[in-house]
Amino acid sequence: MLYKIVALLLEVVSGLLTTTALLRLYMQHQRIPLSARSGNPLGRFIFALTDWIVLPLRRVIPALGRWDMASLTAAFLIQLAHFAVLWSLNGFGVTPMSIVVLALLGLVRLSLSGLTAMVLVYAVLSWVQTQSFLSDLMERLVTPVLAPIRKVLPLVGGVDLSPLVLLVLLQIFTIVLGDVQYGLLSAVA
Repeated sequence: MLYKIVALLLEVVSGLLTTTALLRLYMQHQRIPLSARSGNPLGRFIFALTDWIVLPLRRVIPALGRWDMASLTAAFLIQLAHFAVLWSLNGFGVTPMSIVVLALLGLVRLSLSGLTAMVLVYAVLSWVQTQSFLSDLMERLVTPVLAPIRKVLPLVGGVDLSPLVLLVLLQIFTIVLGDVQYGLLSAVA
């Protein structure tokens, strides 16, 4: 029971930190300003949760074009720490390579979950037609991912079904990821 409680708390904390580091990475790639002067209310929150790990990593890990590799590395290291703690609490029952595989797959899983959440928020806000910072932010974050689908899928009766198609695709990727994770862990364990 204690292991399950610790695992849950670890999942919540590492999930929040990893997702925030990934959001920082993606928002910087999309050139969405994060500074307090920009008026972005999420900026202070993102900096507060990720500066402690991203800023030291930036000293040694350069950006790759518009991609902030320090934020990506931070997200991976948080996931790696998460699974390393679980590994040690579990009595070192799996190989260290399994921990690396779990961290990589955890990073992909959180990316898919985060994108799913953004698409859901975007879809709901598009029905309400509010002009707010959040709706503008969601549009800037989700539109690049929806663009390829919109090129192929026409409006149906004036309704954009691309968010629905993307949500279905994300769910399929999540199912495939689960099967890949199970297969890889069976191979390395």
